[in-house]
Amino acid sequence: MKDYLKKNGIRMGIIVAAVVLIISLSSAARGGQISLFHNVSGVLLSPVQKVVSSAVNWFDTIYGYLYEYDSLMAENESLRTQLAEAQQSARDGIEASEENQRLRELLNLREKHTDYEFESCKVVLWSSSNWSHSFTISKGASSGIELGDPVVTEYNAVVGQITELGETWATVSTVIDVDMSLGAYAGNTGASGIVLGEFSLMKDKLAKLTFLADGAQIFVGDEVLTSGSGGAFPAGLVIGKLTAVQTEAGGQIEYGLVEPQCDFDSLVQVFVIKSFEVVE
Repeated sequence: MKDYLKKNGIRMGIIVAAVVLIISLSSAARGGQISLFHNVSGVLLSPVQKVVSSAVNWFDTIYGYLYEYDSLMAENESLRTQLAEAQQSARDGIEASEENQRLRELLNLREKHTDYEFESCKVVLWSSSNWSHSFTISKGASSGIELGDPVVTEYNAVVGQITELGETWATVSTVIDVDMSLGAYAGNTGASGIVLGEFSLMKDKLAKLTFLADGAQIFVGDEVLTSGSGGAFPAGLVIGKLTAVQTEAGGQIEYGLVEPQCDFDSLVQVFVIKSFEVVE
C-alpha cells in the first residue's frame, strides 16, 4: 500500500482536488440558479479545471510510460539472463564434445602403445616469464606423476616434460623452452641429432635440430620424431617438421629449424606418460 501511494500520491491528490471543486460548484448551483459569486468562481475555476484535467492526463501518460519502461527493462533483463544461460550451455556442449574427441584419440593412441600409462591433466596456467615457455597442470605427485615424465597431446605430439612437481600440480616445460633438449631423428634417412630450445627461436615458437652426424641429410618438410635416446622419451613421438635448413658454405649442414606439431595456443588438456617400455 505504501509503495502504491508513493508512486501515485500526486496523481490521486490532483484527482481528489478536482472532485472537491466539482462537488462545490454542483452544490452551489442547486435550484437552477447560480449567485454572482459562484458565477465568477465558475469563470475563474474553469481554466483551473482544464489545467487540472490536462495535468491528470499528463500524469496518466507519464505513469503509463514509466510502467511500460519498467516492464520493458524487466523483460530485457530476463532475455539477457536467458541468452547468457544459452551461451554457457553452448560452450559447455562444445567443451564436452572437444574433450570426448581428445579421449577418443587417446584411446587410439593407447591401442597403438599398450605399454604407455597415461594421466590426463588440464592446463591450469601459463607462465608469464619471457625467459621460459611453460605452464602448470592440474595434477602432480599424488596422481603418480614424476619429474622428467614426458607430456604429449592425444595425437602423439610432444608437448614437453615435467620439470617441477607438487602434490596436486606440476610444471611442464615445452619443447621450445630454453632448458629443453631431447634426442631426435629426421627424414627417411633417420638422421639423428638433438632438438634444443633456444631463446632467440622461442618467441617464434620454433626449436633447433642440431648436433647432427657428419654427412647427415635433412630437408625442409622432414618430420622430426623422438629417437628414444637417453630414455626420457619413448621413441617415435612426433616433435614437428623442419621449416628451414642452415648450411655452411661448403654444404655442411649446421642445423634445422623445427616447428612443433603441438599447437600450444589451443592446449586445454594434455597427457602425461607416467611409464613406458624403454627400447634398447
